[in-house]
Amino acid sequence: MKEKVQKFGRFLSGMVMPNIGAFIAWGLIAALFIDAGWFPNKTINGMVGPMLSYLLPILIAYTGGKAVGGQKGAVAGTLATLGAIASTDATMFIGAMICGPLGGWCIKKFDEKMEGHIPAGFEMVVNNFSVGIIGAILAILSIYIIGPVCVGLTVILEKGVGILVDNGLLPLTAILVEPAKVLFLNNAINHGVFTPIGTAEALEAGKSILFMIESNPGPGLGLLLAYCVFGKGETRSSAGAAAVIQFVGGIHEIYFPYVLMNPIVILGPMLGNVAGIFVLSMLGGGLAAAASPGSIIAEMLMTPRGGYFANIAGIAVAAVVSFLISAFLLKFFGKDASLEEAQAQVAASKAASKGQAAPSASGSSTGASVDPKDVKKIVFACDAGMGSSAMGATMLRNKLKDAGITDIEVVHAPVSEIPKDCQIVVTHHELAHRATASNPSARVIPIKNFMGAPEYNTLVTELVNGRKGGAPAAEKAPAAEPAASGAILLEKKNIILNCKPVTPQEAIRACGKLMVESGYVEEGYVEGMIAREEEFSLAIGNHVAIPHGIESVKKLIKKTGIVVMTYPEGIEWGDDVVKLVVGIAAKGDEHLEILGRIVEVADEDEATDALVAADVEDLFKKLNGLN
Repeated sequence: MKEKVQKFGRFLSGMVMPNIGAFIAWGLIAALFIDAGWFPNKTINGMVGPMLSYLLPILIAYTGGKAVGGQKGAVAGTLATLGAIASTDATMFIGAMICGPLGGWCIKKFDEKMEGHIPAGFEMVVNNFSVGIIGAILAILSIYIIGPVCVGLTVILEKGVGILVDNGLLPLTAILVEPAKVLFLNNAINHGVFTPIGTAEALEAGKSILFMIESNPGPGLGLLLAYCVFGKGETRSSAGAAAVIQFVGGIHEIYFPYVLMNPIVILGPMLGNVAGIFVLSMLGGGLAAAASPGSIIAEMLMTPRGGYFANIAGIAVAAVVSFLISAFLLKFFGKDASLEEAQAQVAASKAASKGQAAPSASGSSTGASVDPKDVKKIVFACDAGMGSSAMGATMLRNKLKDAGITDIEVVHAPVSEIPKDCQIVVTHHELAHRATASNPSARVIPIKNFMGAPEYNTLVTELVNGRKGGAPAAEKAPAAEPAASGAILLEKKNIILNCKPVTPQEAIRACGKLMVESGYVEEGYVEGMIAREEEFSLAIGNHVAIPHGIESVKKLIKKTGIVVMTYPEGIEWGDDVVKLVVGIAAKGDEHLEILGRIVEVADEDEATDALVAADVEDLFKKLNGLN
């Protein structure tokens, strides 16, 4: 169940997160320039409606369609979504999440049926007309089926909330309100249900709690703050700005994608809002009129005299409860493996590095099935394609060479740029889903340890056995190692020995500081190194860690360079103990030569320990290939 929830969340995330910039742009424009905004502007406000009705749903549909059916699927998905948009005045985010993947799936199935049946020279005609015809049919079906179904879902949710309100079960309304908000039905619920009923109450009592059920900014704030602390990579770095926009600007839609990428965290805002409504009910909170947008400023402006304590308490309690529950779920629910599984993986890695039997990894691979005899290219993929993947590629290349296999090309690449002509992709287990999306036709082998993964030995054995009885391996020279650039990439001044144990983050920042001082990178690159660690550990096994930045900070690299720091006492780094830290900044492939040498001289824990015990001169010569 957990894996299905995570897979579903990742798929939704794959549609929404690439377009988060558009959501932020819409949120900023709405917060600043709508009639109730800070700087009302009729002309600029004219963009808010079209962006919400057309731009954002179409972007989501395009992304979802492309993920399933490529470029043609993206076009078919957007055509289908346009039909759903045309069917109603309601915002069609749900429709887009249905129509986009549906269009991609239809195109994919059509292409599979037509494969091998299209006459030569007619490929372009068939491709273009198939997209047009299928897209047009789906658009028409969306007008009469998908659009009305989405509208019907809205009506059902509105009636459900109405029943709870009528029966005095106000706190329980949050159980429906928060999931409905995340499906972008917040305006329908707030203005279609709560505002009419709340207005009637306010005319009699001077205030109504109903105005705060949907507009309370506390639940969303708590969720985003949890992402600031326990999120990873892109989500963590963007959550802070989103929290400001949501809490101060009142644009609640900004936190919806953060729920969609991991649906279980909806429990945070849901229970936070339940607690907030309960406190508001106990203290007599409420607003004199609807707060639009639902920002803390609008909430305070609409608070009647004498009601500030109750309303602030309701918002604060909602935020705290939401934060605590969301933080717990982010920290523990989303883990891909238990501690026992991780420890077993480490033990297997060490056994493999000593030549002992390692458990089979064939059951953990995903994606296409590949005949070992057909394998011609293997790609190691990591986020930036400059560090751990390069070392993993070198290690597997050496193992294949030792096994007598010389006709397989082993290369490394960023996970977003995996070559289409490869048959096998090896990547960190947390990047496996991105690798599959990047090259759906390849077999993906997820690993946890680039330096000593047991999967390497298993894969080599599989390839060797697959060639037995088949055609002999082609006589071909081994893949060339990177040529020496003529420049010394590791300078003596950048080898720091006998460092005292610190946290992984402190070790990364120490490396980064040295890289900045040496003129290799700009200061912002260090934050990219930290972000890389937050996504998954930079420790690659055999007591080695290789801090380097994520893909988006490559532009901050001034020139290629390497720094080395040794920690003889060891750093507790996830499930590993790191003693050799190698900081990398690479504009090209010049650094691969040194990474290859690290693979050779740190091929097991004991070898790394010996390397760490060496002096500066010895390290300088060994890693620069001067001895």
